[in-house]
Amino acid sequence: MPAPRGRKNMQPRPKVKNPMKTLKRLLGIIFKRYKLHLSIVFVCIIVSVLANVQGTMFIQKLIDDYITPMVQSVSAGNPADFTPLLMAISRVALFYLIGAAAQFAYSKIMVYVTQGTMRDLRCRIFEHMESLPIKYFDTHPHGDIMSVYTNDVDTLRQMISQSMPQMFSSAITIVSVLVSMIMLSIPLTALTIGMVGVMMLATKTIASKSGKYFLAQQQDLGKENGYIEEMMNGQKVVKVFNHEKKSVENILMPVNAQLGNVSYVLCAIAGCVLFLVSGGAWITLGRIVSFLSFNKSFSQPINQLSQQINSIVMALAGAERVFELLDEPSESDDGYVTLVNAVNKDGKLTESETRTGLWAWKHVHQATGEVEYKPLEGDLVMDDVDFGYTDDKMVLHNVSIYAKPGQKIAFVGSTGAGKTTITNLINRFYDIQDGKIRYDGININKIKKADLRRSLGIVLQETDLFSDTIMENIRYGRLDATDEEVISAAKLANADSFIRQLPNGYQTVIKADGGNLSQGQRQMLAIARAAVADPPALILDEATSSIDTRTEKMVQESMDKLMKGRTTFVIAHRLSTVKNSDCIIVLEQGRIIERGTHDQLLEQKGKYYQLYTGKAS
Repeated sequence: MPAPRGRKNMQPRPKVKNPMKTLKRLLGIIFKRYKLHLSIVFVCIIVSVLANVQGTMFIQKLIDDYITPMVQSVSAGNPADFTPLLMAISRVALFYLIGAAAQFAYSKIMVYVTQGTMRDLRCRIFEHMESLPIKYFDTHPHGDIMSVYTNDVDTLRQMISQSMPQMFSSAITIVSVLVSMIMLSIPLTALTIGMVGVMMLATKTIASKSGKYFLAQQQDLGKENGYIEEMMNGQKVVKVFNHEKKSVENILMPVNAQLGNVSYVLCAIAGCVLFLVSGGAWITLGRIVSFLSFNKSFSQPINQLSQQINSIVMALAGAERVFELLDEPSESDDGYVTLVNAVNKDGKLTESETRTGLWAWKHVHQATGEVEYKPLEGDLVMDDVDFGYTDDKMVLHNVSIYAKPGQKIAFVGSTGAGKTTITNLINRFYDIQDGKIRYDGININKIKKADLRRSLGIVLQETDLFSDTIMENIRYGRLDATDEEVISAAKLANADSFIRQLPNGYQTVIKADGGNLSQGQRQMLAIARAAVADPPALILDEATSSIDTRTEKMVQESMDKLMKGRTTFVIAHRLSTVKNSDCIIVLEQGRIIERGTHDQLLEQKGKYYQLYTGKAS
């Protein structure tokens, strides 16, 4: 994957496609589970806002009804009585204490709601991801999918924990403060609202220019994750140089803050003028002080709203990517033939509730309801198959393959010839455009995908191991396998000897996808995993191409044991590993150009001869 390009080479940044629909869907998910918690939060927010408003309103009475009369009384020579003033201050303190308690309560609740929502979303994403077809993972970078779990879900954290309660708090504050300001002074209220209009105009202008960058930021994070993941997987040691990006400066907050300061100064000047002109008849000193506090309180929620715009847009961009993944259609499966345990009584197969070691296809005929059992043997036929990952570009053309039970069929050819594609079709990772694929005489479209894949063992070039014990990694091939069966499979794969030399033997925990094991050891574990599944058919996809010649001999021995008596499809990189195949199929540009045994193909001196000998025919 190429390194991220400079921003000047990037395409114009798209906006969130349907922000209101995305927001409505997100809120629906949150309210469905946390309705009670959010109800308590909203009550706490109202209590907090009203407590603060009452505290600010009381400043006017504190000055006009307590401080000013006391100052006048002291100036007249009377003794000062601080009792009423202390009582008034205590009331103000009580208002603010109630507001602080309510704010603390809803902040704690929102932490629970936020973390719970993020956990729920990640669980839903993972559960849905497990149902997606292989095509989705082939067409989407893994780092981009990982970014949905991490970056995109994380953008919701600030929106849920801060932006949502802040928006509601700001709305309640604006209404309550506006009513209070009107009660204190209509002229100063008009002046304040005029300045708010200026703020809103500035906010709209700036937001329209910066909002389009946030969806692109989330997409870029996904690409960056994909790039880093590929680099980490591709090298033992990778030092990633800083890919500096120009960021959009957020100027909403400083612009609105300065406009709020201008509004405060204008109201202070106007209030003083009204006080001096009227001698306190139009407005008192206490009203001016209280109003200026409200002016700040009125400007502050406007500033807070503008500050939350960016985080909300970013969260919606992240939520849109989350919902895009959740909306991906799950893998469809219209098969009705299932794989069951069977017993043979007097030459007749019947279904068994317990594992018998004998498998059969349970075919319930749709027209008559008649149940038919056919033994699972591993007979596979591909008849005149055409396939393309897209309908306008075919990858395979008129492919016909016949594999009898127990035969070893090898696919050879240059990269991109269609070898792996054929095995993907046998597994029904993709559906063909034309032709037929039959498994034990049954059209594979009629077989349930899970049962079809359960009948096939796969050993890939790259072995995926999990952070668990050696025992459990092998048992992954068949979860109900006993310890004895696991050990037997390991012996078949020539893995038992090296496993017993590990510090804890079969209970040794594998870390970092088997990083403490050699490639050959990992391949032996993969073979053991396939062996414990005991499938009638095997797919070996270049299973020895990434190991050295000495290790290859041991791995090949274990694979020969595994293949014995099983129908096997081998994709070969080293042609020496397929010499003993019953049939070697040579592919070129999605077409079968040669087929036969090793000796037959060498006699033809065609493509296989060239690949094997390195000589032109």
